[in-house]
Amino acid sequence: MQLGIFSVGDVTPDPTNGRTPTEAERIKAMVAIALKAEEVGLDVFATGEHHNPPFVPSSPTTLLGFIAARTKRLELSTATTLITTSDPVKIAEDFAMLQHLADGRVDLMLGRGNTGPVYPWFGQDIRNGIPLAVENYALLRRLWREDVVDWEGRFRTPLQSFTSTPRPLDDVPPFVWHASIRSPEIAEQAAYYGDGFFHNNIFWNKEHVQRMVELYRARFEHYGHGPADQAIVGLGGQVFMRKNSQDAIAEFRPYFDNAPVYGHGPSLEDFTDLTALTVGSPQQVIEKTLSFREMAGDYQRQLFLMDHAGLPLKTVLEQLDILGEEVVPVLRREFAALKPAGVPDAPTHASLLAAAASETKTEEVVA
Repeated sequence: MQLGIFSVGDVTPDPTNGRTPTEAERIKAMVAIALKAEEVGLDVFATGEHHNPPFVPSSPTTLLGFIAARTKRLELSTATTLITTSDPVKIAEDFAMLQHLADGRVDLMLGRGNTGPVYPWFGQDIRNGIPLAVENYALLRRLWREDVVDWEGRFRTPLQSFTSTPRPLDDVPPFVWHASIRSPEIAEQAAYYGDGFFHNNIFWNKEHVQRMVELYRARFEHYGHGPADQAIVGLGGQVFMRKNSQDAIAEFRPYFDNAPVYGHGPSLEDFTDLTALTVGSPQQVIEKTLSFREMAGDYQRQLFLMDHAGLPLKTVLEQLDILGEEVVPVLRREFAALKPAGVPDAPTHASLLAAAASETKTEEVVA
């Protein structure tokens, strides 16, 4: 089980004092959070991609490249890379470059985004969201796996004898997670290619999450990639912790009530009851996170949102200390004890490279 954090990079006023960080402060805070994640023993840091206020991470690979230079072990990912409005050629080049700089500590999560105006800003139509995701990813796969590509589709100019550079590190493309909250077509896409499926379940009830994950697992098996329990699944979550739950709830409530996404809606108590949000003690976070296995089966990656809604950097770093010291060690132990033999770990560059070498040897023996 990979355990990590993701940031959406929102620039939100602190509701307790009204102060809004500058963009520079927020960007540097994201770097500090990533460095802290490695320090406390987490596995993954992922950044969102947004092109509109109040968000700052418009260039994920720039941010991740800077973090790569200052870390040694942390897996660097996205949450999400916009496959609909970003050119597949640029995605192929940017992430291959990042692979080389980070010595392979790179994967990415593809998604369509949830901001309608972004589409026309990049010359696209939101009504083509699903077809764009399907076509652009088909091209991205070829760019990473074929040295010379001839291609023609609906949504971009044709390619003739095109080579994407640099080539993927060790000729092994980054692992891809397809992220969707509500679209079965994306679960189908992930299953078709045998890629990972990430459900960011911070806004949805467990019944919905279970249906989406079960669909992906069933179709993964249908396409011949292995039994359903070998499908690669990731989940989101959001936590806020203090030693006792009363203190956690009292401190987090103003941030929840004014959050740009879910603020001014259901109460904190209702939202916590219905979704993956956990506000309470470290033990409550452990218990609720372990319960995700009941709806998703044995899964490979758990990412927590820790820095949303105007929480000051000092508080976020305190939260990461609690996560690393009191929560993650227990989750590692419990998830490992529960995982049946045969359920794979989350793919890494090393494991993908080993699998490619094994496949090559098998082909040589057959030949």
